Amino acid sequence: MSTNAIEVEDLTVAYKDKPVLWDIDLTVPEGVLMAIVGPNGAGKTTLIKAMLNLVNTAAGQVKIYGESSSDQRRLIGYVPQRGSVDWDFPTSVKDVVMMGRYGTLGWMKRPGKKEQDLALQALDKVGMAQFADRQISQLSGGQQQRVFLARALVQDAQVYLMDEPFQGVDATTERAIVSLLQELRGSGKTVVVVHHDLQTVPEYFDWTALLNVRLIASGPVQEVFTEDNLRLTYGGRVSFLKQNGQNSISNLDQKTG
Repeated sequence: MSTNAIEVEDLTVAYKDKPVLWDIDLTVPEGVLMAIVGPNGAGKTTLIKAMLNLVNTAAGQVKIYGESSSDQRRLIGYVPQRGSVDWDFPTSVKDVVMMGRYGTLGWMKRPGKKEQDLALQALDKVGMAQFADRQISQLSGGQQQRVFLARALVQDAQVYLMDEPFQGVDATTERAIVSLLQELRGSGKTVVVVHHDLQTVPEYFDWTALLNVRLIASGPVQEVFTEDNLRLTYGGRVSFLKQNGQNSISNLDQKTG
């Protein structure tokens, strides 16, 4: 098996002849926690969806552990943007989490006690066990996000792709999510996160990809997350401020969905 979890080669995606991603070459090593950052319209969500084979590509390919991503879906856990989900669908929290087991079970086999136990364990891990029988529509935004994380956890994937998991959550939930992502990395999993808060990139992540239709740079945070690269990515709308001897970032374009 390849030691690279994800390999993106010559990837181009266009909507109505307008490039959304252009000639992307990206390698994500196994066992890193990576942030994809860039301005609004940079193609971050599209890149995640291309890794999942959920969008049509004009050129290029994506490999997961050396094989086509469409053949490796069982190795991938996915947390979509919360706003892209119909939360009024009448189902319980536990049932949503158990959906993460369908790739292992197959759609024709009903979940049994093992699946229910795994779902409850995952909910406990994200602090949501007491809400197992609650309807998902009755949850807050942060609680809904935790449920989706639990659903990804029961897949026991090797690669986790998450589209803005911190969007609309409170500080307590954000800390809980960060802790969980770092725990996944610590167990050898690869986690790729679309992220918008530049201030927290050095604290939360060890790897990053800077994207603005084209890939500006990718690699370890301490090497890639530089003022020059950020200016190239955001068109000069980022400045570094010295505070107590530390670099902090003032991002004048925080809307980076």
